[in-house]
Amino acid sequence: MALTYNVAVKTDRMTATRDYFGGGSLEIQAAGGAVLATFTLTAGGGTISTDTWTLAFTAATVEAGATGTAAQAVIKNSGGDAHITGLSVGTSGSDINIDNTSINSGQNVTLSSATIQHAPDPA
Repeated sequence: MALTYNVAVKTDRMTATRDYFGGGSLEIQAAGGAVLATFTLTAGGGTISTDTWTLAFTAATVEAGATGTAAQAVIKNSGGDAHITGLSVGTSGSDINIDNTSINSGQNVTLSSATIQHAPDPA
């Protein structure tokens, strides 16, 4: 029999995740892990709607610190530890959506959306 989480449990789990990462950061990285841009999460971390966390940041636009092609994103807690990795990055339809995945040092990088959904129930 497959394990299934009800909506209340998914909401509680996503709320705990958001609270754990409040005040942390989101790094946009190139393949191999070079950090291209870093966004700071608000102290509250964002909002939860059933099984989805919509991240909130202190600024939606930051200056890139390196040049490369955005390939992945990680979320770090306020202590700087990466505990959510492998997030997809693109201009639409990804976990993390930005204005342009081809990034040059010094250019502005703007987030258009950042959401994480509770893992699906195992089959």
